[in-house]
Amino acid sequence: MYDTLKKVFGFQSFRPNQEAIIKNILEKKDVFAVMPTGGGKSLCYQLPARMMKGTTVVISPLISLMKDQVDAAIENGMSAAFLNSSLSTQEMSAVFKQLKENDLELLYIAPERFAMPSFLETLKSLPISLFAIDEAHCVSEWGHDFRPDYLSLSNLTQTFPHIPVSAFTATATPKVQKDIISKIRLRSPHIIRASFNRQNLFYQVKSKIGLESQIMEFLKEHADEPGIIYRTTRDSVFRLTEFLVDQGISALPYHAGLSPEERNRNQEAFSRDRATIIVATIAFGMGIDKSNVRFVIHADLPKNIEGYYQETGRAGRDGETANCLLFFGRQDIPKIRYFIDQIPNENERSISMDKLNKSVKYASHNVCRRRQLLEYFGENYAEENCGACDICMGNVEKVDITIDAQIVMSAISRTGQYFGTKHIIDIVAGADTKRIRELQHNEIKTYGAGKHKEKKHWQFIVDELLAQEAIAQDGGQYPVLVLTKKGTDILLGREGIEGLKREEIKKKPKAFKVSGFEPYDEPLFDKLRVLRKRLAEEHKVPPYIIFSDMTLHEMCIYYPSTLEDMITISGVGDTKLERYGTDFTKEIKAHLDVNPDISIPERKPVAIPVSTPQQKAKGGTIEKTYDLSKEGLSIKEIAKARNLATSTITGHLESLIKDGRDIAIDRLIDPAKRNTIEEMFVALKTWNTGPIVEHSKGTVNYDEAKLVRAWIYVQQKV
Repeated sequence: MYDTLKKVFGFQSFRPNQEAIIKNILEKKDVFAVMPTGGGKSLCYQLPARMMKGTTVVISPLISLMKDQVDAAIENGMSAAFLNSSLSTQEMSAVFKQLKENDLELLYIAPERFAMPSFLETLKSLPISLFAIDEAHCVSEWGHDFRPDYLSLSNLTQTFPHIPVSAFTATATPKVQKDIISKIRLRSPHIIRASFNRQNLFYQVKSKIGLESQIMEFLKEHADEPGIIYRTTRDSVFRLTEFLVDQGISALPYHAGLSPEERNRNQEAFSRDRATIIVATIAFGMGIDKSNVRFVIHADLPKNIEGYYQETGRAGRDGETANCLLFFGRQDIPKIRYFIDQIPNENERSISMDKLNKSVKYASHNVCRRRQLLEYFGENYAEENCGACDICMGNVEKVDITIDAQIVMSAISRTGQYFGTKHIIDIVAGADTKRIRELQHNEIKTYGAGKHKEKKHWQFIVDELLAQEAIAQDGGQYPVLVLTKKGTDILLGREGIEGLKREEIKKKPKAFKVSGFEPYDEPLFDKLRVLRKRLAEEHKVPPYIIFSDMTLHEMCIYYPSTLEDMITISGVGDTKLERYGTDFTKEIKAHLDVNPDISIPERKPVAIPVSTPQQKAKGGTIEKTYDLSKEGLSIKEIAKARNLATSTITGHLESLIKDGRDIAIDRLIDPAKRNTIEEMFVALKTWNTGPIVEHSKGTVNYDEAKLVRAWIYVQQKV
């Protein structure tokens, strides 16, 4: 397991919870895992997919995400594909051919395809190793993104009784968790609830006053950093994108009103660093797997905490620091309420209203943002100061509002707790309205007690009282303000209350540091980013799939100038070393040559658990391949007999050849073709297989190049 982790994915150790999940999957047990975005969910099913016999089927609702996941798996040397409506008939046929020849370790499908009877029959005829359900909250009507297509998964464990099922989500409350396990009918699953705490994210809320200029001010401080800006409507997406482009910002829109071609084109431009900003609707979602998103801005109030948490989770997936900024204005509330009021089912309407109220509370509550988020998902946060939100970093001004709070609550009390926010503010401000005169509210003691201050100040006081649960809103479409026990204590002078004055903030957010990150060579990082982008264009994948920013940062700390050094960098597996190692070590060596004074820190060795002899015996898998090769079977025949991908068998044979074992190379590759490939290695002066495949214009594949390279290696040793 650790060997696969390093060789395939380039990591020395697992992130929290990954090892326990993978061990249970390898023991063929069902698993339910709640892990935050960026917590490494995909590794939990991709690593077993490499180790188990058969194909791992991943069910995901996000078509736009499938290609990125497949590209990433292929870059790690795995055999992977997806089936969805974006493929042509020919492309689909090619995937089905790979499936039937047992040549796929990973297959990504949408839930709609799983529901097709004909496809279900195809799956029944195949050796399936695992079903992995991504975005599992979509199966729950209590979740924030319920999708009826997911209900077809309730038959999964009955249809495939002997195949383990793993369900993953980033946003399940304990209630939603229970519903998911019940709906999918998981069998005594191993349950993991990882911490929802994303330590590298800085949470901040600002009052929405002049939104466009506020966004521009933020973008100037984060120039050239990739980010996502969420808006509620298509029209607001269009207008904001247009404004940003006029300001010279590289921004593109993304919403359901665009054609599929334009959406894909825009997402690809963002993924491949050709556009810096994507402006997207919250309702449609993004399905973006880009690891180096440095900020997420919510320009409008989110309708629920689950959606907000998931969307902010698209920032900093590489583990580096990232910003999450929400612009809050109470004017957003009626817009969301309007859509909630259109929901025909009374129960659903009530659930949505409750979720909205919690979202408002988060945006205006005088409490650590992180604590509020974690408590929403049932997690207790014990720290007094999280050190990475606007409240804890002192990025807002706290003021005593006890007297003004008593004025407002006195008006609520003296009018019998029967009126809404607008009317109470009118009373306090001394407004001369027909309604106030008719109700004789101009005669109560509190009338006009706050006329020396603007109405927006009294709106701020009401917001604070609601957020801190000193008052509550009671009623449906036209809620009235009522006092709570806490409010009564404040009104009677038994306790005081502080509020947040965000309008007057002039200080910039203080820098925050996540433990484990070190300073790195920024000029070298810029050079490596340019190299990464060039290679990404050549290989037709997003740059972060080549190497994440975190991997580049590590290179810029330890300066690996040889392949032996490069393989020690986190995120560099065998396939990536082979494809890109030489290019990156050359760039680093050139940088060291012109900067001879650079001091290279010594690397601490990482202890990797060693398998016991018994465990090693279990996986004597290469020997089985060797025995079948000696019997005269071809690579495809061995793969079929062993129920493994051909790429896995090629890896076995490559190791056996290098070890000097008796492998009949001429039976695996035609001698004439082998000579041609040998000549290419000499002419191109490379040991990487990528240039060979490209130079051959597709007549040579990676597997053939690997086997010939191993054979040359042995001949040179002799």
